[in-house]
Amino acid sequence: MSGEIFNPNPTVFRSSVKSHPSRHLLAAKKSLWMIEPERSQLDQDVEDLEEEAIDQDEIFGALSFLYWLELSINRWSCIDLIRNIYDPEHPNTLEELHVVSAPQIDIGENRVKVEFTPTIPHCGMSTLIGLSIRVRLIRSLPTRFKLDIVVKPGSHQSELAGKSPLHFNPVLIPFYLDVVNKQLNDKERVAAALENPALVKTVEDCLTGRA
Repeated sequence: MSGEIFNPNPTVFRSSVKSHPSRHLLAAKKSLWMIEPERSQLDQDVEDLEEEAIDQDEIFGALSFLYWLELSINRWSCIDLIRNIYDPEHPNTLEELHVVSAPQIDIGENRVKVEFTPTIPHCGMSTLIGLSIRVRLIRSLPTRFKLDIVVKPGSHQSELAGKSPLHFNPVLIPFYLDVVNKQLNDKERVAAALENPALVKTVEDCLTGRA
């Protein structure tokens, strides 16, 4: 992205090693969805399926696996989905910059809450980062999950606006209060944002790693 760089020298960390067993099915570094096999292997698999008789046990086994996959959503499967989203300003992933981590994810029966930590308190890319996280999870998780994407408490100046008046014009404080969190969790605002072609392209670039 062009324009002002909010954090020209971010600290880059090593990615965590631990991963959910279904990671290869849920997310890939260069894919919005899952790792696709090589074309030749895919063709061979199709030919094999055409030659084999339909096996009901295999069909029900596949359905059981998909049911297990849906029930196995936990913080590790969620971090696998968002760890390789790229920062809008740098060629680094959100995990490498410690913007997201497994402990910052909370899973309920029908709810997923993700806290993320901007690299600097005055990061102007927080809304874009949060929107990228929301889009990836909307595309990947079952629709029964309600998503809450929030800035980690105390990590962003807009979130701290009401608590740090020395850093803000008092007249502007009401306009800064929870502005990022409200934008990220307001369905109408999110829908409106995703109707902006330029913004959608930027989000897709973050999701796929394209410069």
